[in-house]
Amino acid sequence: MTSGGRNEALTVLVSEPEGYRLLDSGNGQKLEQYGDVRLVRPEPQAMWRPRDPAAWDVADARFEGSDDDDGPGRWSAKVPDWTVDCGPARMICRIGNNRHVGLFPEQQPHWDAASAMVAAAARDGREPRILNLFGYTGAASLILAAAGAEVTHVDASKKAIAWARENQAASRLDDKPIRWICDDASKFVAREVRRERRYDGILLDPPKFGRGPKNEVWNLFDDLPPLLADVRQIVAEDALFVILTAYAIRASALAVGRLMEEAMEGRGGTVTAGELALSEASGGLLPTSMFATWRP
Repeated sequence: MTSGGRNEALTVLVSEPEGYRLLDSGNGQKLEQYGDVRLVRPEPQAMWRPRDPAAWDVADARFEGSDDDDGPGRWSAKVPDWTVDCGPARMICRIGNNRHVGLFPEQQPHWDAASAMVAAAARDGREPRILNLFGYTGAASLILAAAGAEVTHVDASKKAIAWARENQAASRLDDKPIRWICDDASKFVAREVRRERRYDGILLDPPKFGRGPKNEVWNLFDDLPPLLADVRQIVAEDALFVILTAYAIRASALAVGRLMEEAMEGRGGTVTAGELALSEASGGLLPTSMFATWRP
């Protein structure tokens, strides 16, 4: 896919991160190992049969219930907090009241690519300013700060930001320049447009649905297009990247790619769109989300 939209080929980025293994998947679930902890969680895209049914018997905990991000459900067992290393970031994983544990390992290809671009810019004497929207527990923020960036991390959840700061301490990256901001992403970016502030790299990882700190409602299909239009206005002239990830199962990677093309029209560069996938122990791939990136 190009900025002119003539090439509609999609890209699959496969993640095999340290500290994580996708052991098996099937029947709407996935068997994963985060560090030393084995979990079973819902995965609606795993429509096939598991390849190693016996491996599922030794899971430490299972999430039973809704496969929605914050849907009702419960864990079969309480597992104490544990850590998983992601390059320079040490991420605290924990079982809470939804199916997530604080880390999305399929994002590793984006972390690696963005970190390499930041490090190259830092070697040239720059300190790239990076904006991480919907930053959650801070993996991208910590990795890019360690590579030489000045990071602004925005998330609507005070709990997520507190967790991210725990991860910063666990990673021994307290000296890195990260601003932790609890705010609605759309409102924050609109203010940055008015301030005429510019960023060298922007990451967006929005949920399908969500609420801001003042109960603002977020709906991906309604609110992402105007947010991207504002994002375009705060991208620096010599920017490094814009990276968008979306987990909405009703959408298409072609759709998010076309949206990125529209947002960055007139800036030149290249838009790449496709899917993130995890590599299974058996060699199969499990698709997890869509993405679109813009690079000059």
